[in-house]
Amino acid sequence: MSLIALLATMSVAGAATPAPKAPAVAPVATATPATPATTAAVAAAPDAMPAIAVPYEKYTLPNGLTVILSEDHSVPFVQVNVWYWVGSKDEKAGRTGFAHLFEHLMFQGSEHANDDYFQFLSKVGGQVNGTTNLDRTNYFEGLPASELPRALFLESDRMGWLLPALDDAKLQNQKDVVRNERRQRYDNVPYGHAWIHLYENLFPEGHPYHVPTIGKHEDIEAAQLADVKEFFSTWYVPQNASLVVCGDFDPAVAKGLIAGYFGDIPGGTKPVPREVPQVALTAPKRIDATDDVPFEKVWLAWPSPALNAPGDAELDLLSSTLTDGKDSPLYRVLVREKQVAQDVQAAQVSNGLQSFYMINATVAPGHTGDELVREIDRVLEEVKARGVSVAEVGVARTQYEVGFYGSVATIAGKADRLNSYFRVTGEPDGFAADLGRYRAATAETVNTTLRTVLGPNRLELHIAPEATK
Repeated sequence: MSLIALLATMSVAGAATPAPKAPAVAPVATATPATPATTAAVAAAPDAMPAIAVPYEKYTLPNGLTVILSEDHSVPFVQVNVWYWVGSKDEKAGRTGFAHLFEHLMFQGSEHANDDYFQFLSKVGGQVNGTTNLDRTNYFEGLPASELPRALFLESDRMGWLLPALDDAKLQNQKDVVRNERRQRYDNVPYGHAWIHLYENLFPEGHPYHVPTIGKHEDIEAAQLADVKEFFSTWYVPQNASLVVCGDFDPAVAKGLIAGYFGDIPGGTKPVPREVPQVALTAPKRIDATDDVPFEKVWLAWPSPALNAPGDAELDLLSSTLTDGKDSPLYRVLVREKQVAQDVQAAQVSNGLQSFYMINATVAPGHTGDELVREIDRVLEEVKARGVSVAEVGVARTQYEVGFYGSVATIAGKADRLNSYFRVTGEPDGFAADLGRYRAATAETVNTTLRTVLGPNRLELHIAPEATK
């Protein structure tokens, strides 16, 4: 399964209800474990899996805000999901961490709701949160259907009227919170600096991905009120945002509420997205670091195709074939047979501009990181030589499809994907096309991608216990 959500690098919500209807998303045909026979059938005829269709209506307010409505009356709840097309890739040098800092500031209150946003919704049984990654920032609320006006009011007030309520005290409070979060997620946890090493060494100085989303302590501490106001005025405008309402609501009522709450917000100027050349390592690169950890861990990483680009889906499927299950080649050899590793994982870390493919493992007692890397390389060369089989790709595809259908079985999952697809493709209706990337992948395309991407020029990262180096 794609890790675009998992590895985003940072923090992660009235009218009478109609009779329940069938869910908009077709259920998975079977949840039983794949057998060789079913695997072959799926590999040979992936279109046999159920189709998917999520009904929606998209329109744009005069100020440029894109609105996406998707009815689902299966439960008496509604999700409000807002995406802003700003992430850490859009920060200026010396101002890293601003996108994530703003995620926090957006919960501190706005001109007409100048209090903690969590308490406005928790008292009516709602849930609210937000996340930031390299490419975007989102905010979402899940709450009883009758409370839709409340959620729309709060989202509109902080989109249009945040700055009058923003002061130095709130800024300093959230600067401290964000710096503590960096300590908790990176500085003071075992192997926490691995992500910093990976991004800094895969993407050169000046690249939008060089610094992880959390930012640098010194940049966060240096942030001034004028800086964050400029950031908000540039990026948090209707022309740079999209609003999804998904769940149990009346479209006519929702449209009236949205026009009333969001219609008077000035549209602003749509920012021009950054374009950067693709990164390629021209030679192998090794980083040795130490930390207060009990065992050495190693990471192997290669620059790889961006989210939705050719090869992205193939690398997701490759990850499953390499490390999922006790009989997968890397797990079987490294953990069960040679016992040089305690665990091993592989993942395509999908991002909007460019991704990277990663294999990481923990060294077993009595062995070394260099020994473990040699065994990983030996297994990879064997897999490249023999090729991933049709059956292995079939199993991986089935696993992905089960996860995919599970991720859109809730109104929260559908709401976020509608916004995600709109962000990536320009249209919310990306469900079938996204799933189609994996259905179209074959053993041949997976093997071609494996041999093309996982070449000799890569980053090799070792983090060892401090006492050993």
